Amino acid sequence: MFYIVEVEDHIRVEPKLFGLATKDAVEKQLEETYAKYHDREIGEVIGVLDVLSVGEGIIIPGDGAAYYSSRFRLLVWKPEMHELVYGVITEITNFGAFIDLGVMQGMIHISQAMDDYVSFSKTNTLIGKSNKRALKKGDACLARVVAISYKGEDPKIGLTMRQPGLGKLEWIKEDKKKAQATAKKAAKDEEKAEKAEKTEKGGKKKK
Repeated sequence: MFYIVEVEDHIRVEPKLFGLATKDAVEKQLEETYAKYHDREIGEVIGVLDVLSVGEGIIIPGDGAAYYSSRFRLLVWKPEMHELVYGVITEITNFGAFIDLGVMQGMIHISQAMDDYVSFSKTNTLIGKSNKRALKKGDACLARVVAISYKGEDPKIGLTMRQPGLGKLEWIKEDKKKAQATAKKAAKDEEKAEKAEKTEKGGKKKK
């Protein structure tokens, strides 16, 4: 999920940025410092939105850089349990699929690829036994976050596509059309039944 967070930090501005106005130099340094930065508490930094305030600079002997106490806002993305995420399949393996979420990468275990028994084919495709649906590299999908692990630098995100309304976008469209057709047929059958009942009660039914 995307968030805007306010952060206060001492920013080390390198000498190469001294030619800029102080606020501009701090903002430029923030963009470099927080590029691809990840923190377990705030998430993955997408970008620096703005610098709210900059304090007096401090120079440490022998360092050469200047340090500024600054307040600024960051746009971040942090995975949340049960969150719906959109992504594109980047790799298919015999144990599942990897999906690019734009900011991070997620993993869909083979048992969570669809609501069916799934097997791995020689064409690097995951195929459903009963529905014959295929999941391959490049497919756009909608999934739900079911596991988040913070072992190592980057979080490991586990996803599922077994639940209704999830999966390859083509499957979702197909299921929606089928549901609409079923609902339409049920409505017609109910209408016919009501008409037949009224006819029978009114004694208009011919023998």
